[in-house]
Amino acid sequence: MTKFLRTGLFALLSVLLLAGTMPAAGLAKKPEFSYDQYSQVDVGKDGMVATAHPLASEIGAEVLRKGGNAIDAAVAIQFALTVVEPMMSGIGGGGFMMVYDRKTKETKIVNSRERAPEGATPDMFLDENGNPIPFSTRSTGGTAVGVPGTLKGLETALEMWGTRPLQQLIGPAVKLADKGFPIDSVLADAIADNQDKLSRSAASEVFLPGGEPLQEGDVLVQDDLAKTFKLIRSQGTDAFYKGEIAEALADVVQEFGGSMTAEDLEKYDVTVDEPIWGDYQGYEIASMPPPSSGGVFLLQMLKILDDFNLSQYDVRSAEKYHLLAEAMHLAYADRAAYAGDPEFVNVPVNGLLHPDYIKERQKLISLDSVNQNPTAGDPWKYENSEANYLPTSQPNDRKYGETTHFSVTDKWGNVVSYTTTIEQVFGTGIMVPGYGFMLNNELTDFDAVPGGANEVQPNKRPLSSMTPTIVFDDEGEPVLTVGSPGGPTIITSVLQTIIHAIEYDMELKQAVEEPRIYTNNLNSYRYEDGISADTLSQLNAMGHKFGQSPTTIGNVQSILIDRENGIFKGVADSSRNGAAIGIDLKGKRK
Repeated sequence: MTKFLRTGLFALLSVLLLAGTMPAAGLAKKPEFSYDQYSQVDVGKDGMVATAHPLASEIGAEVLRKGGNAIDAAVAIQFALTVVEPMMSGIGGGGFMMVYDRKTKETKIVNSRERAPEGATPDMFLDENGNPIPFSTRSTGGTAVGVPGTLKGLETALEMWGTRPLQQLIGPAVKLADKGFPIDSVLADAIADNQDKLSRSAASEVFLPGGEPLQEGDVLVQDDLAKTFKLIRSQGTDAFYKGEIAEALADVVQEFGGSMTAEDLEKYDVTVDEPIWGDYQGYEIASMPPPSSGGVFLLQMLKILDDFNLSQYDVRSAEKYHLLAEAMHLAYADRAAYAGDPEFVNVPVNGLLHPDYIKERQKLISLDSVNQNPTAGDPWKYENSEANYLPTSQPNDRKYGETTHFSVTDKWGNVVSYTTTIEQVFGTGIMVPGYGFMLNNELTDFDAVPGGANEVQPNKRPLSSMTPTIVFDDEGEPVLTVGSPGGPTIITSVLQTIIHAIEYDMELKQAVEEPRIYTNNLNSYRYEDGISADTLSQLNAMGHKFGQSPTTIGNVQSILIDRENGIFKGVADSSRNGAAIGIDLKGKRK
């Protein structure tokens, strides 16, 4: 696909937006515009954007073309995704933005993970008999809503690294919400699949006009969301955390049974975290520390697998998938026992990654059969602290969450790897009436049964699986960004992309598209299309329990930084309609 065609498509949409020719409601006449003509792979010399939605990619690319840096572009992209991917992320949620600052050569993370309100209690997901409330119920009520952090995170990132004001970067999203855009297949399917959830709140008026779900190609206009963005543009983030939006947000959460107040929003704060570091095959890897479980257990699995020399086996062999599955079982057993918010509990990060502990875990893996009892180990003997909680048993009724990930690089060498979410598709299904944005159900990431590291506590951040990651070469230069949505499967999607790119030396698009597996225990197996029936039979003969039907796991957005040739290569995963857009300022048309 030529750059002219791609730019021309966006120009067509821009003309429709600016001229006001798009109708003001859904179920409208479909414009002559196609997402199919965007590319999932691109290269550029002056920057790169890779997101799960072409319009968000275009908006980020335009920021780079006009001289903004990667952080500026990331902020504009997140605002745009609130409009075009309202089921995956937005200002009603939170996320982790990892930033490599080329000037200082430091890597930091703006942690805008949602927090529990002051009224949250450890037993709030138990019924009157002390049993866990079914996930389908606890995930759609007001008690599931965490205090949103995304907007405060964007503001913090701009203060630290940005070169453009928030008021400017929110502008393209205002236009998208105000004038509308054609719905793509991913959003259309999400609306159709979640009609019951959406029909319970103001979301029904937006996504189910007249009681019917919007269809692919229909133009979605979001007047209330545009109004919210305009308030933020004129009043700053105080409009959200202290003003009328905060009052409306707290009111609707309470209406649905939650405890959140406007005071909870006013006192919300982000943290700026250091990444957790590890090495694999000569590369240094920066990933997300607690309260995400992502980085710790990504690095743990890489360390466990490093000595097995995976590439001696075919990339689609039973041996490779067996070793992956066994490492996953051990890591997820540790995750269930030891991961939580370090502001509240001791997390044995050093022990979990200690070389001697890794050797202990490696010895539990046989090349010939499945470990039938993968349990948590004892990393505390490699720590100077001890657990301030007890392991608990949790119900196994959770649905896999969805979210979005995107990556941005710029001509100065700054890098952003950003995973952002409202947890389940459309979060709780609760839209703030009059303000047009969806509310997360992140508090269901806490344990339903209290007592463990991840029990509910006021102001605490729930455990996450989000794993924004940047890979560095032996000279300390960033060479690869990786991240994915998919709830607990995120960690394994990032893991396998890194293994395919580094261990198997695959071209980046191949590394992203290579079929992935996921299993967190002996009764939960998922795999993607492309793994042969013979291989699955071999695996099951060893004691695994892979089923009959493949599924989709994750949606990786990745950028390869090729310093030798002076180019960025961006890749969007084909499981959504994403787009990679490279920037080449010398080739820009006047």
